[in-house]
Amino acid sequence: MKKILLSLLALTAAVTSASAQVEIGLKVSPSITSLRAESTSAQAFSSDGSKLSFGGGLVVDYFFGENYAFGTGLLLTGKGGTISYTETSGGVSGLGGNVTQKISMQYLEVPITVKLFTNEVAPDARLYFQVGGSLNVPIGTRVNEGKFYRDPATMQETKASDHITFYDADVLAGLGAEYQLGQSTKVFGGFSYHRGLANIDNYFDDTRGFSDVIIKNSSVNLDLGIKF
Repeated sequence: MKKILLSLLALTAAVTSASAQVEIGLKVSPSITSLRAESTSAQAFSSDGSKLSFGGGLVVDYFFGENYAFGTGLLLTGKGGTISYTETSGGVSGLGGNVTQKISMQYLEVPITVKLFTNEVAPDARLYFQVGGSLNVPIGTRVNEGKFYRDPATMQETKASDHITFYDADVLAGLGAEYQLGQSTKVFGGFSYHRGLANIDNYFDDTRGFSDVIIKNSSVNLDLGIKF
């Protein structure tokens, strides 16, 4: 009986210790997003403007050392921007020249990062550095503010959601500061840069027959949040 009680006490202590290593909170992230576009010289794809986006959601820091944590969560993230390209086919409308598209997307994002914390730089305040990546799944897309897009060269209408791939991945780097408000409450603020790794184009190569079109996401985020 004594051994059982000791085992239960040890298990309780382990669970308590493990739970103390996990910090859960909420974050909001207004951001400036853009699209990096490139192609052969025939279509001359390029970025033609950024947009203000917004995101936020659940953040989780699992500490495996006093100053080291695995950072993850589940976030709703806005991305997109404006691209331009040269239309050479003319198509049924006889259109030629420069064409622009404004593409807006919402993703479910799962960060996979490491967060490194300094010792206190002021009473109850620490700096942090964050590096890693994220896996992203699109849940909504608009082209020129619409859920459907009619190509001005071919007059064919397609779903905006069919214009991008079903996944994206980012590499990210960030820095910020965290302040202890109470025994378990902390607030934090910082900046992060997200650079898309995957070509998200699923329209120009497959539907329009353009060659070597590459479109990737980029964003600079302001990260503000609270952990409980």
